[in-house]
Amino acid sequence: NRSTKVKDLLSELYPHTGKTSIIGITGVPGSGKSTLVDRLTTVIRNAGHSVGILAIDPTSPFSGGAILGDRIRMNSHWNDQGVFIRSMATRGHLGGVALATGDSTLVLDAMGKETIVIETVGVGQGEVEIVGTADISVVTLLPDAGDSIQALKAGIMEIADIFIVNKSDLPGVDSTVESVQAMLDLQEYLPGSWRPPVLKVGAMNNKGVDALWETVNKFIACCPELLMKRRRVRVENRLRHVFTSELTTEFEDALSGKEFTLLVDAVTAREVDPYTAVAEVLKKKSKDSSSQS
Repeated sequence: NRSTKVKDLLSELYPHTGKTSIIGITGVPGSGKSTLVDRLTTVIRNAGHSVGILAIDPTSPFSGGAILGDRIRMNSHWNDQGVFIRSMATRGHLGGVALATGDSTLVLDAMGKETIVIETVGVGQGEVEIVGTADISVVTLLPDAGDSIQALKAGIMEIADIFIVNKSDLPGVDSTVESVQAMLDLQEYLPGSWRPPVLKVGAMNNKGVDALWETVNKFIACCPELLMKRRRVRVENRLRHVFTSELTTEFEDALSGKEFTLLVDAVTAREVDPYTAVAEVLKKKSKDSSSQS
């Protein structure tokens, strides 16, 4: 909720992070992501790992909170002390995840959760933010989804490390697998590099979920340099986010409401350009800070 204590809390927790693997489960609405996360969590727990789950839900138009549809499908783990489930509302944030998702993974990491699973809200072509949050991106599709694959090709189809065709008991699963394989055939992969596998899964019936967990572990074992690169990019993105947030706060602190209104009026009247206006505000803020010190 962006409490004023957040920065101090995360600063204390940060040295205790960096030990977990983060799996992102994304895909189109209705592709069975919540059931898949539930069944995958059972497999991970059977392997002896503790699990943290961040289930990103649509925002309630009434309360502004998460609708909690995901947790209904994960109720088999409600009394498991090795599993922590948190629903998070998008609150209008685009990209398939909530604004606080990245910070929440740090909390779960510091808690000692060995594996974190992030389930995005049902996403479309451009909502690919999970790739900057997770180590491994799993894209779920539905059988007979040829047209959907074409529509998504310029977006989330390009971020997958593993493809899942879920609800594999439905007609059209083989043709969907073939469509994804044909798309992958158009890509160039260096010898020894990871080519995303396409798995048939029936999460509702526990079919293929063990194979998914095995494939996740294969990815981790074969791609340590790629994982390190992604984690570095994640740190870069976090630093940029913190810089932007801090500068925005400084900008807002430097101006009263009336001053900001006058600044908007001046820019609107073309008396000053936006770049010069911001530079002057920051210069004023710097002078005020120097005089106080």
